[in-house]
Amino acid sequence: MQDRTERALGLMMRFADRTGVMSTCPSRRYLWTDAFAVCNFLGLATATGEARYTELALRLVERVHGVLGRHRADDVRTGWISGLSPQKGEAHPTCGGLRIGKLLPERGPGEAMDERREWDRDGQYFHYLTKWMHALDQLARATGQMMFNVWARELAEAAHRAFVYVPPGSGAKRMYWKASIDLSRPQVASMGHHDPLDGVVTCGQLDATAARVHPPAPGPRLATAAADFAAMLERRQLATADPLGLGGLLVDAYRVAQLTQQGAWSRDDDLLETLLAAAVAGLQHYLRQPDLRSPAAHRLAFREFGLAIGLAAVERMQEGARHDSEGGSVTAGPRARLAELARYTRVGEEIASFWLIPEHRQERSWLDHEDINDVMLATTLLPEGFLVLQPVH
Repeated sequence: MQDRTERALGLMMRFADRTGVMSTCPSRRYLWTDAFAVCNFLGLATATGEARYTELALRLVERVHGVLGRHRADDVRTGWISGLSPQKGEAHPTCGGLRIGKLLPERGPGEAMDERREWDRDGQYFHYLTKWMHALDQLARATGQMMFNVWARELAEAAHRAFVYVPPGSGAKRMYWKASIDLSRPQVASMGHHDPLDGVVTCGQLDATAARVHPPAPGPRLATAAADFAAMLERRQLATADPLGLGGLLVDAYRVAQLTQQGAWSRDDDLLETLLAAAVAGLQHYLRQPDLRSPAAHRLAFREFGLAIGLAAVERMQEGARHDSEGGSVTAGPRARLAELARYTRVGEEIASFWLIPEHRQERSWLDHEDINDVMLATTLLPEGFLVLQPVH
């Protein structure tokens, strides 16, 4: 465990140095990577007992809001993307959403879609926003500063308002996959496979945190948003053979299990078993593919780390089930699915071991995504800061 902590620490300190978190290097912010990084610093604070890592998490949040909560330097627009005044923007930095942090400017209103270039264009992704909501909530739980939970719920409210819509001629709500920087228009109209799932689980988590303090934390309540996400959730179509998506299913399953045990999720809801069953089906299909037997040059590490982190969640769910004397939060159905998944937890260790080989991290496939790879490898080695919902202080 000490070796894993030391490796994670080294990865995170190098990341913090080269991206301007704790150095004079230009600030290089990317919302997905930074969300995992905040959680990693909290995990390091717990593992080492050193408060300076919590300070780094706080500093990173400030950097992200100051960069990704504002318009780009190459944009004619300036200030907070929410349109708030400088003072109000500082007090509510997330209520206009947060940019992805992509290299290229967003596609203009009249500009034709180029699918290849769209991957490199800025804007807002719903599934990145939910990762940041989770990071803010973890910070609120770790520090007792409920302001971070309020900011997370303000971000959830803004995202729900911007991404959820009713298509013409249909009464059923849908979600956009990508929106413009100011959330005024869709950039990609198709719906992300797991976006409604991320929405409903994250809203449940954020409201649970707010309700655990007395008096309850101020800010918006997310019951309406959660109901909309739940209505869009196609429970029979959650299975995926994408390793990052598989990891997401397992992480969301663990959040549901923890919220159930904390009394913040209905014990009658079968979502936990649904997620685990989808993960079993998808994982069996994925492992029949040659991906994990390919050379490093042909692999994308951060996608594999998503799966490894999810499998770490499986181990913690199994441990929780063994210590659950009442048998209430993990019932017979989920226990059976966990037993099936237990056969595959070694895959997470194999993924980490493969990418810890120095030569594999010299390949272009690693170096082209160095920041996200380093941070998610650190999460794989020390996943508690990301996975475990701490009691609310």
